[in-house]
Amino acid sequence: MSDHAHSTHSGRALLVICTAAFLAPFMGSALNLALPEISASLSLDAVELTWLTIAYLIPTAIFQVPAARMGDLLGRKRVFVWGVLGFSLFTFASGFAPSGTVLIALRFLAGMCCAMMFGNNIAILTSVFPPHERGKVLGINTAMVYSSLAAGPFVGGLLTHYFGWQSIFFVSGAVSFAVHIFARVYLKGEWTVAKGERFDYAGSVLYGIGIMGLICGFTRLSSIDGFVWLSIGGAALFAFVYYERRCDAPLINLKLFSENRVFAFSSLATLINYAATSAIAFMLSLYLQYIKGMDARHAGLILISQACVMAVFALVSGRLSDRFSASRLATFGMAVIVAGLVIMLFLSPTTPIGVIIGSLFLLGLGFGLFSSPNTNVIMGSVDKKHYGQASATTGTMRLTGQAFSMGIAGMVIALKIGNRQITPEIFPQFMQSLRITFIIFVVLCVIGIYASSVRTKK
Repeated sequence: MSDHAHSTHSGRALLVICTAAFLAPFMGSALNLALPEISASLSLDAVELTWLTIAYLIPTAIFQVPAARMGDLLGRKRVFVWGVLGFSLFTFASGFAPSGTVLIALRFLAGMCCAMMFGNNIAILTSVFPPHERGKVLGINTAMVYSSLAAGPFVGGLLTHYFGWQSIFFVSGAVSFAVHIFARVYLKGEWTVAKGERFDYAGSVLYGIGIMGLICGFTRLSSIDGFVWLSIGGAALFAFVYYERRCDAPLINLKLFSENRVFAFSSLATLINYAATSAIAFMLSLYLQYIKGMDARHAGLILISQACVMAVFALVSGRLSDRFSASRLATFGMAVIVAGLVIMLFLSPTTPIGVIIGSLFLLGLGFGLFSSPNTNVIMGSVDKKHYGQASATTGTMRLTGQAFSMGIAGMVIALKIGNRQITPEIFPQFMQSLRITFIIFVVLCVIGIYASSVRTKK
């Protein structure tokens, strides 16, 4: 950390980071409510709709670890601030997209910039605040993320209903630019913990090919292309591990995984949790609007219940994780998620709204109890010099899990519906897709409970 880093007031740093943390989740959750209108406006089929999210998640997952390393070398604040600016510009430009292809490409570029933001945000917070306040601060940051998830469906539904789907991109882009200015003014100092070291270009390329191969392969398992992508990704990651073990300045310190059991299993729990949950909002948004016949406003009001509960309990669990076993809190949270998913296995066209809201409440409770304590465990398991890598690894696991989750949904939709728009004639196939997707999520969550529960056992 540079000598000027201490000039950043911790409260201002928290405000800047939390405001930035609001942006990307808000964009994603708001966009879910606009999917039917985007489909009609740009003539996108069901599979192409999933790629609006996947095209954003892939670069965010690929570039987050390299972006964190760049933050260590050039300064975490510098990389973070430029990421916010790029996210603003590409998001605003998305509102002018004339076709689905252009929109997907702009989402990809926005994802790259988001990686610059989220590869450094938690590392900055962890550097500013002392260990005994870390759980509280991470809880506040997580609550802000969940608040954006709560605001996204509501605001997104209103914007889509009254001003069209393009307004979501315009509003998000404008707010992001304001955050960029805000960060330049109030985020003082700099954090450069590896100045003078070289950047691992070869490792970054192998890592990027590996992550992209796995995600693309997972999203295309319904065709032979998927297995080709998985083979490429697996081979690239194998080569990456081999190379990193012999590299003087590696992109990732693999000893964090091989010699730190708590870090390894906590990261695995993060990956599994998001792989089993991230596509829930996507599937429910389609279910509420197509099957239940709601407009974007009313569907948003239903989905907001989950995020509100998440935001409240993220604050509570963050503070509790400073006093009690964060690992046990996170494990219990994942168990609650399983309960909510089991209820959703029985969704039908006639399911009462109260049952849907009840299951969303359980999911929100589980998310809130899992995220803050789990992040606290991860950041507390490494030395200060590894904060950047730990932060980026956590973000990569989260975003890779989100991409896997959308890949699971996309794969099931491709198998059951194919390249067709969702119309009343194929509503039964969509309901089958919904049920199969949630069954897979339940199985993954059970595995995640095991990973979370054994992390501290010798």
